[in-house]
Amino acid sequence: MKKLILLATLLTLVAFISGALAQPKPTEKPAPAPAPATSDEKPKLEKLIGDIKSVDEMAKTIVVAKGKEQKTFVVDDKTKITKGKDTLSFADTKAGMNVAIEYKKDGDKNVAVAIKVAEPKKK
Repeated sequence: MKKLILLATLLTLVAFISGALAQPKPTEKPAPAPAPATSDEKPKLEKLIGDIKSVDEMAKTIVVAKGKEQKTFVVDDKTKITKGKDTLSFADTKAGMNVAIEYKKDGDKNVAVAIKVAEPKKK
């Protein structure tokens, strides 16, 4: 009888040990790839001061010239247009206005971030 109890205990012990050894070991999850640097960093803003040569309300673009250099800027809903402390709409921009434009490059497009219309000079 003692041999039977010893044999049953031994078989139970072997069964538990083999079950524990047969379990797959937890694998370490690879660290997530870091997000692209552009998502956290703001794009570098460039600035141009010049006169508006033309305004295309359908395409929402403005052509600004400084000397012989001309650049076309895309205006979107995020573009802030101001004149002094007043906020202007895109429709308020006219050819001949002196402006300072802060813009970012988006591929081959220049996207206007802020347009500051210069106050007319007082005589």
